[in-house]
Amino acid sequence: MSDCDFGLIGLAVMGENLALNVESRGYKVAVYNRTTEKVDELLAGRAKDKSFVGCHTIEDFVKAVKRPRKLMLLVKAGPAVDAIIEQLLPLLEPGDIIIDGGNTYYLDTERRTKQVEEAGFLYVGAGVSGGEEGALKGPSLMPGGSKDAWPHIKDMFQAIAAKVGPNNDIPCCEWVGPRGAGHYVKMVHNGIEYGDMQLICEAYHLLKEIGGLSNDELYDVFDRWNQGDLQSYLIEISRDIFSVKDDQGGDGHLVDKILDVAGAKGTGKWMSQLALDLGVPSTLVTTAVFARGLSAQKEARVRASKVLAGPADSHNRPFSEAAQKLIGDRAAFVEAVHHALYASKIVSYAQGFVQLQAASQEHAWDLDYGQCALLWRGGCIIRAQFLDRIKEAFDDQPNLENLLLYKYFQDAVGNAQEAWRAVVATASIHGVPVPAFSTALSYYDGYRLARLPANLLQAQRDYFGAHTYQRVDRDGVFHSEWLELRKPPRG
Repeated sequence: MSDCDFGLIGLAVMGENLALNVESRGYKVAVYNRTTEKVDELLAGRAKDKSFVGCHTIEDFVKAVKRPRKLMLLVKAGPAVDAIIEQLLPLLEPGDIIIDGGNTYYLDTERRTKQVEEAGFLYVGAGVSGGEEGALKGPSLMPGGSKDAWPHIKDMFQAIAAKVGPNNDIPCCEWVGPRGAGHYVKMVHNGIEYGDMQLICEAYHLLKEIGGLSNDELYDVFDRWNQGDLQSYLIEISRDIFSVKDDQGGDGHLVDKILDVAGAKGTGKWMSQLALDLGVPSTLVTTAVFARGLSAQKEARVRASKVLAGPADSHNRPFSEAAQKLIGDRAAFVEAVHHALYASKIVSYAQGFVQLQAASQEHAWDLDYGQCALLWRGGCIIRAQFLDRIKEAFDDQPNLENLLLYKYFQDAVGNAQEAWRAVVATASIHGVPVPAFSTALSYYDGYRLARLPANLLQAQRDYFGAHTYQRVDRDGVFHSEWLELRKPPRG
């Protein structure tokens, strides 16, 4: 009987939780998994006595959902998605909707949207963020694809999404744009997440190695930060991590027992690669990706640590004279790191939105940047109070070319930059790596200067490759015979 409102394929943790979320909003849900035991386990367990229909074949799955069918895939991105689409297409009827909720590369969504529309159906590529808890209680949803699908899925998607606002009634879900726009916005979200996480880790490293803070003191600092302008999910969970004792029977805190090797799933790398293709300097995500890569070279780093020298005073001094000279007392150092983290975070988001603007222009997506900020305000990993300011900026100036040019962010960075520079300098003196802090500062300094040394770079290119150059004092394109014009070397 075709009486289900929604169908979901893929019952790993995210899929199972999202299905339970949909059902909890009053919808009847059909579920299917290639390993049919997962279907039976769900219906006998968490979905028992709930409004679910379990299906053991994809044919029965499609028949169970009423038209226009809303069929969502939460499976591993890549060939598995194509394989399921090929299975679904012969079973669908005009107006049916396929929804891909995985971490899919946006060009795959562009291709699949065209394929499914040409077959007479509708396709949605929906970014889903918030992890297991978000899927169950309210994720951030970033749908894009066939615009005609939106009226059919809008009520359901906005019902299951996270809610924000004074009355907790604004859903973190809105139509993003055509074809692969939704998955691109999700990718940029993930890239910003990479940068945020790296910046927080550098703040932790500074406070621990230079400030000499214990885990209990770090908990207090992050708890205080989470009540101010740094309030965010990532600051909150970092605070919580510092409170957890070893659960494997050892002494001390669990965080200190974790191997310093970071994993990655690739979305940060995608954003970095695409930034290079667009010619936009998304330096924070690139630095964060490389930082994870360096962390993975654990054995090489251990060998290097035994032979490579660092600053003479970088060990056994919780708070050195160098740090005191640059910043002041311990409390002042903590406050300076707060300022450096906030300023760097502003740069990271500014870069992310510049890339979204470039991609929107490249692909004619016509993105609403204030709306993108709202989508990330709740449910997702980078959710933060700070995003309200970004939405405010783009609502006020829809064509704002860089968040750093908006007065609130100008003032915030201006007020922070003295401490920001002192923190980066102190880290260098102590030999504590802060690649994201320093990259953010370098971007800020590069962006605020009207003239950079690229004039010499272009002269070099013209010298060795006749690549030409432009002049500051006249129009046109020029080439000079540098070898003939040069001053001969002495001797």
